[in-house]
Amino acid sequence: MNDLKTDFLFTEGRAEAVPSCDYLTFTAEEDNASFSIENKTRIIPDVQYSLDGGETWNAMKKNTPVVLKNKGDSAWLKGNNPEGFSKDLKKASTSFVLTGRIAASGSVMSLIDGKGEAKVIPNDFCFARLFLHCAGLTQAPELPATTLSMGCYEGMFYECSSLKQAPQLPATILAKECYCGMFVECTSLTQAPELPATTLAEECYYGMFYKCSSLKQAPQLPAPTLAKACYYEMFRECTSLTQAPELPATILAEDCYYQMFRKCKSLTQAPELPATKLETFCYKFMFGGCINLTQALELPATTLAYGCYSSMFLNCTNLTQAPRLPATKLETFCYEYMFDGCSNLTQAPELPATTLAHGCYFRMFRECTSLTHAPELPATKLERICYEYMFEGCKSLTHAPELPATKMAKECYYGMFDGCSSLKQAPQLPATKLADKCYAWMFQRCSSLTHAPTLPAKKLYTQCYAWMFQECVSLTQAPELPATTLAVECYWGMFRECTGLVQFPMLPAVTLAMDCYKDMFEGCTGLNG
Repeated sequence: MNDLKTDFLFTEGRAEAVPSCDYLTFTAEEDNASFSIENKTRIIPDVQYSLDGGETWNAMKKNTPVVLKNKGDSAWLKGNNPEGFSKDLKKASTSFVLTGRIAASGSVMSLIDGKGEAKVIPNDFCFARLFLHCAGLTQAPELPATTLSMGCYEGMFYECSSLKQAPQLPATILAKECYCGMFVECTSLTQAPELPATTLAEECYYGMFYKCSSLKQAPQLPAPTLAKACYYEMFRECTSLTQAPELPATILAEDCYYQMFRKCKSLTQAPELPATKLETFCYKFMFGGCINLTQALELPATTLAYGCYSSMFLNCTNLTQAPRLPATKLETFCYEYMFDGCSNLTQAPELPATTLAHGCYFRMFRECTSLTHAPELPATKLERICYEYMFEGCKSLTHAPELPATKMAKECYYGMFDGCSSLKQAPQLPATKLADKCYAWMFQRCSSLTHAPTLPAKKLYTQCYAWMFQECVSLTQAPELPATTLAVECYWGMFRECTGLVQFPMLPAVTLAMDCYKDMFEGCTGLNG
């Protein structure tokens, strides 16, 4: 006889067993539903089941289904696994395999202590992937633990496509990766659980609701201090999510919001982001692909970090107004691709920074096809690739900003206005000290450009003017080229396919270099010598 007490509930003249312990319970929602246990190692945890209300218990055998013959039949499950259920996710996880529609109830902790009373997860990856690919799971069991362990619920309900409601998650003591990928592709999930923890852990919510395409509302996220990658891809591709939660945190961490709402195509407004000091990649891809986002609120940060805003609004095609960017000192790649593909953005934010950094504006407004005016760029000291491809493909841009710097950096203006087909006038380029590839591809495909800027430098560098005016078909006159000391490939393809060019410039150089004039006037069919 079982030594655990069983009570009985009388319903409509029938006696139904009611467990005195909070057993994990599987209830069939259709005839001949079944469950089994799968483990890629030889040893499986201790798992016992009862089909008769706890009168008899049987040990589950690996890959041997237990059949629930009739709709409404239930099985109770328990185990004695004080050291944990799944032992090592890298080697193998222990998972249930369900056939047919089954609702789970009771505490998953009965697999640990045999009763369902434990509140502490005993080991790392304990319940990782427990219901992996269980498309027939209609209801999740209770998860009462308040103290978690690393990866304990990792991928627990991965691809449970019939699950409509998440279980309560009362834990306040989190651990690294504890909820990582927990509900990935739970495509029927409409409501997220409350997440009460205010102290986070590294990657704790990483990809938690990734591709939950029916999820409409996000839970509150009250933590004031974040942890590395804590919200990484948390709601990525939640295509029905219409409102983002408040994000009150003022102390950020590396990758904390990385791709958090990427491709949430129903999201219309971004939340306030009050932090004034940023961290590496903290906002990278945060709203990338949010095609219905029309407004971004202020970004008050004045202390930036490496790649902090990288691709933040990538392909937000309905964004019409950019947030204010008050920082005056930039960091490496801080704004790279920030508004790339924002095809309805008509006005760029002010960019008051005077201290630039490597790649700081790299492709910042690439393919912003509605942008008509560029912001002022007051910096006089440049850095490597600082403006590279900044306005590439901005085909409505009619005015370029002043570029007052007199000393170049490597690739600083590389492709800066490439494809700006409405740009008629180039800015003045007063620099006399050049650098490798500093002007390469700068005005490529600027098909409306009629006048080239003055180029006063007399000493050139490798590819400094390479393809600078390629395909500028409206350019009728080349600028003076006073340089007398050339460099490798310095004029390579400079006026290639400039079919409107009618006269060669003077070329006074006395010191040449390898391929310095290579393809310089190739395809210039209007030249008359």
